[in-house]
Amino acid sequence: MRKYESIYDKLRQLIQTNGLHSGAKLPSIRILSKQFLCSKSTVLTALKKLEDQHLIYAVPKSGYYVVDHQPPYIPAADDSIDFATSSPTWHAFPYKDFQHCINKAIDTYQEDLFRYGTPNGLPSLITEVKKLLETYQVFTKKDNIFITSGVQQALTLLSLMPFPNNRKTILVEQPSYHLYMDFIKTYQLQAIGIQRTTNGIDLNQLEKIFRQDNIKFFYSMPRFHNPLGTSYNRKEKESILRLASKYDVYIIEDDYLADFEQNKKIDPLFTNDVHERVIYLKSFSKIMFPGLRIGLAILPNALKTSFQKYKNTIDIDSSMISQAALELYLKSGMFERYRTQVSEAYTRRAKVLRQSLELHLPMYKKPLETSMHSHIILPKQVDINSLIHHLADHNILIDTIQGNYLDGFYREKILKLNVSNTEEYKIEAGIKAIAAALNNNKNHFF
Repeated sequence: MRKYESIYDKLRQLIQTNGLHSGAKLPSIRILSKQFLCSKSTVLTALKKLEDQHLIYAVPKSGYYVVDHQPPYIPAADDSIDFATSSPTWHAFPYKDFQHCINKAIDTYQEDLFRYGTPNGLPSLITEVKKLLETYQVFTKKDNIFITSGVQQALTLLSLMPFPNNRKTILVEQPSYHLYMDFIKTYQLQAIGIQRTTNGIDLNQLEKIFRQDNIKFFYSMPRFHNPLGTSYNRKEKESILRLASKYDVYIIEDDYLADFEQNKKIDPLFTNDVHERVIYLKSFSKIMFPGLRIGLAILPNALKTSFQKYKNTIDIDSSMISQAALELYLKSGMFERYRTQVSEAYTRRAKVLRQSLELHLPMYKKPLETSMHSHIILPKQVDINSLIHHLADHNILIDTIQGNYLDGFYREKILKLNVSNTEEYKIEAGIKAIAAALNNNKNHFF
């Protein structure tokens, strides 16, 4: 081991064992060189390595100080099988790559960090985002792209702002995205639901609602619906677009899992929207990480001014550092390489889930598609809460579907399953355990 590496290791251990606490000043270079019997340049090399790892920082004419004494977080071994968590597997993300982008963004955009950003978002990010959107078959102008603090912020703004059709009622699929359901309930917005099942939605009912119920917009997840995991077919999407144009209804298309589509022939609703009815939303939470807090909203021309006005009153602009880092991550090609890798991994999990459901739970209705979101429909007499508690006692984690519905809407007995945060080798064992619980405890759950 080289001398500077030995010095680096000893100082790092002091920092991480709290021998040097956060904010503590390190001994001077002269003292360290005497202590370790080496040249000042060798000490400086060791200090530079500590600085590069963000363990210390330099103050000109003062010295070096400790930034943090905590070691990197290492997850504890977990024997549970998690079908409840919808966030991505955190340790699969290449943090070092993105860390380079953050550091470079701070260097490149240091002057911009001291100014308020542009209302639409960082212009250079919008340029890269426009290219990315085209890989989803979403073609638009830069002026129609807005960077938001996650899709949740976009949904908030669209729900509160006035629309050109001067209507107030929001139509949502049932079940639907639980955080948006929470938002509607919290703000007591005027909203109604339309049932979505493994067979899609009743298009005749959709037309009746569009015609009679003063609908402002229809919030939908055409692809890989959360929590059902189903997707609309081409004819359904064509019908929804036709009805929206006929009855002057806007559609919010939440395409949060676009990165996981394996069939390149499947396009979003936005692709075939010729009447500017569709508002397209895209999240980076599932393909990267929720803490990035960057989402995309592609707006029809008629909504741009109002959306921008409402957005300015909330946060002026989304995090500049996150935007700049994401721009560099996209521009460098890192995102494309990572997207391919993680998409293939999640697709494998989805296939294992599908095969496991067919093998161990063939008697229960389930979607035909392969997705990391899926579900089975249980008989009406099943006590689903007791089942979930029983499975939790056996380290099988399942989340209730209650939060995915508006209050008072009819609820199917759905057991929702998500494998985005479940190791591939655990999936079949988890489904087998669910099957055993249902088959061996019928007197208890039925």
